Amino acid sequence: MSISSTLRFLVTHPLAKRNLPAAFIRFAQWQISTRLNPRPVVWPFVGTTQFYAWKGLTGVTGNIYTGLHEFEDMAFLLHFLRADDLFADIGANVGSYTILAAGVCGSHTFTVEPLPDTFKILSDNIDLNQLSQKVVLCNIGIGAASGVLPFTRSLDTMNHVAAANDADSLIIPVQTLDEAIPRTPQLIKIDVEGFEMAVLRGADKTLSSPDLKAIIIEINRSSERYGHTPDEVHRLLKGYDFQAYAYEPFSRILTSLDSPATQNTIYLRDIEFTRKRIESASKIKLLGQAF
Repeated sequence: MSISSTLRFLVTHPLAKRNLPAAFIRFAQWQISTRLNPRPVVWPFVGTTQFYAWKGLTGVTGNIYTGLHEFEDMAFLLHFLRADDLFADIGANVGSYTILAAGVCGSHTFTVEPLPDTFKILSDNIDLNQLSQKVVLCNIGIGAASGVLPFTRSLDTMNHVAAANDADSLIIPVQTLDEAIPRTPQLIKIDVEGFEMAVLRGADKTLSSPDLKAIIIEINRSSERYGHTPDEVHRLLKGYDFQAYAYEPFSRILTSLDSPATQNTIYLRDIEFTRKRIESASKIKLLGQAF
């Protein structure tokens, strides 16, 4: 992301824009410090949690600048999850959602990241936070059937199941979600760069279980590289009685949507159960704000 794009992101970010001078200072400090010291550093996250960070590791820099990169979705997770829950993080990258679920909410977490180099950073972050008793880590891909698939490996957070025109790929073992997961989670996050339809098609048992209450899923036009539209993913989830919602963390209001949001979308099946949970959740304090 260019500097101008990052600054636009800060200006519109729901948490960062409440204290823009502080956000700009964090951005400047990070840019300067990584030029003086390119080695990994430990950065504070939410509560007592931390993560490793260094120049170019874009999976965490948004959290450094704003507190929570994907504010609405991460705040929903923090308000929704409880210690007895299972959270499934499918496409975890270096583990921001997993750290929040296991390290802040205390939830059991099933975490999948297919790329070996990224998985190593994810594993290091789990060890850093002493969460190995809470987190099951799987270095596999998730798809519609078991087997192997080629994955790109040089696109950082944009790595994905390789399409016909992708070069420099790596063969990764793949399982279905139904086969891999130990039990039905209460919340699933799916961020697989357009491969959502295949992941969902391999999760019929999981999606059909009434224990699954919520899904946070990235839906955008990257699904077209695999021959699917965002609306197809939306219709599939509606077929399992999930409804799309937007979440406003400061007011804790859920608003129903007729179609997917432009990036992540929250899907809920039991709206009253979810409302009771988020209304009763403790406040999170971060960067001088409470939500």
